[in-house]
Amino acid sequence: MFDWGFTLALVTNGVLIGLMYSLIALGFVLVYKATDAINFAQGEFVMLAGFIITGMLLLAGAPFWLSVPVAVLGMVAFGFGLERVVLRPLIGRPIIAVIMATIGLATVLRGAAPLFFGAETQALPLPIPDEPIVLGPFSLPPGQVVGALLSLGFLAAFSWFFLKSRMGVAMRAVADNQQVAMAMGINVERYFAIAWGMAGIVAALGGLAWGALLGVDVHLALVGLKVFPVVILGGLDSVLGAIVGGLIVGIVENLAAGYLDPLVGGGTKDFAPYVLMILMLMIRPYGIFGKRRIERV
Repeated sequence: MFDWGFTLALVTNGVLIGLMYSLIALGFVLVYKATDAINFAQGEFVMLAGFIITGMLLLAGAPFWLSVPVAVLGMVAFGFGLERVVLRPLIGRPIIAVIMATIGLATVLRGAAPLFFGAETQALPLPIPDEPIVLGPFSLPPGQVVGALLSLGFLAAFSWFFLKSRMGVAMRAVADNQQVAMAMGINVERYFAIAWGMAGIVAALGGLAWGALLGVDVHLALVGLKVFPVVILGGLDSVLGAIVGGLIVGIVENLAAGYLDPLVGGGTKDFAPYVLMILMLMIRPYGIFGKRRIERV
């Protein structure tokens, strides 16, 4: 017999996880909108931010209210430095050069992290009660609720930034056509740097939310791969697509875990999003809200 209460609980939990996915997906969207390249190191950015926060909390003994701003500023500086030292010399080169640079960076970060921070999993406790939040028939983990609210607020702020602010409009112009943006007097290199700095902010908040949920170790970088179906579903150049794609993936994952895992012995939630991604690539390769591009060769 179909259990509506169980299904609604799975969907609710999926929405919370989906919003946390959307936050990480925003990092992909920011870089792609500005540079036309995919940052395959976004998961490693999240991992690095998690290590910075736990390092401040556990090793330096800093309070939580100081550790998070330090991680945000550190990731912004890391994004600016990465763009200036590694990626700016690649401007004008084929996009594949930038993509390979981010893949190489991901490997370096994943290999270097245990050397500096250790290989053991570090807990990232949030200054919130551990008791579940009870809303009627639902019992919600407080860490997921905080992560979802944080993601929702930040996604709303970035949506306003792109649609209403002068800098956001300039970034959209750079994303649409870099040569025309340069002709209009827009400093394209500066907006490339801003995009990578914003990706650092997203990574810092993602490291906080996902680090509190999963713990902080090298495997936290895998959240970047988990989020990849989100950006393919929603569209690589769409902030709204990142939100919708995250919600779809989160809900599908939880429904698969609730209904299919007991039938086949588990594991369906791990590959169900990739099945959706393959279907989307076959039907609408630019995503639900992605911009359709037609190139004549």
